[in-house]
Amino acid sequence: MSVTVFLAVIAAAILHAVWNALVKGGDDKHLAMTAVVLGSLPIAVGLLPFVPAPAPESWPYLVASIALHVGYHLVLLLSYRTGDLTQVYPIARGTAPLLVGGISVLFLGVQLKPNEMLAILIIAAGIMSLCLVRGRDGQRNPKATLLALLTGCFIASYSLVDGTGARLAGSSLGFYCWITIGNVVLFAGFIALTRPGLLWAVPRRAKRIAVIGGGATFTAYALVMWAFTQAPIALVTALRETSIVIALLIGVFFLKEKLDLAKVVSTMITLFGAALLRFSRQ
Repeated sequence: MSVTVFLAVIAAAILHAVWNALVKGGDDKHLAMTAVVLGSLPIAVGLLPFVPAPAPESWPYLVASIALHVGYHLVLLLSYRTGDLTQVYPIARGTAPLLVGGISVLFLGVQLKPNEMLAILIIAAGIMSLCLVRGRDGQRNPKATLLALLTGCFIASYSLVDGTGARLAGSSLGFYCWITIGNVVLFAGFIALTRPGLLWAVPRRAKRIAVIGGGATFTAYALVMWAFTQAPIALVTALRETSIVIALLIGVFFLKEKLDLAKVVSTMITLFGAALLRFSRQ
């Protein structure tokens, strides 16, 4: 993995942790998530005249991706209503690299070196060990764990679909702009049906979250989408999940969630795996 791709994915990881913290830290999780999703729309629409349209070969992947991203946002929302950021986020993100790595090698014919597979396993082990961490009330939360695992399945699914689609599209940014627009339309439609009036509350009550969160989520995944075209999807997915380190710091210092030895050890394991991944393919 080149230095440029490595730094791009690390930047995406930081931005991803930021918008997740905005959702988790909001008093109204539905409003915060809606603001983040809607906030990405102006960027996508504004870029359309300047990016190529996706090639027809990528359209089936584009449709599948839109459906998966909507499902991801909805399940993630339920997860944050149930568990802490420092519990939900690590489990959700830790599940993805294991699934993506396994599917890539077993079914997609991707060749990974032994040290690359080891790095993926170390990153996932460090993140998934947070399944054992107790919540801020001192209790374990099996419901939050289950929802976080389901979120991880969505992450793995859209990562594989998007990585393949972006390569076929001819333009990773053009591909992602249309995914964003489709995601916003479907998500906004669901919110309009289930929570009437919430869409109109975003400009009045969550403008800051929309601007910061929307910009962060769009930029973060645009970087990841480009990285998918430059390096194996499994490696990009694993490295992106080091965002858990940033999420942990935000959870502890800004959301006042408890820091304990288990979280510190898990973080160190994850960072070691990221370092190994960086130097595994020169």
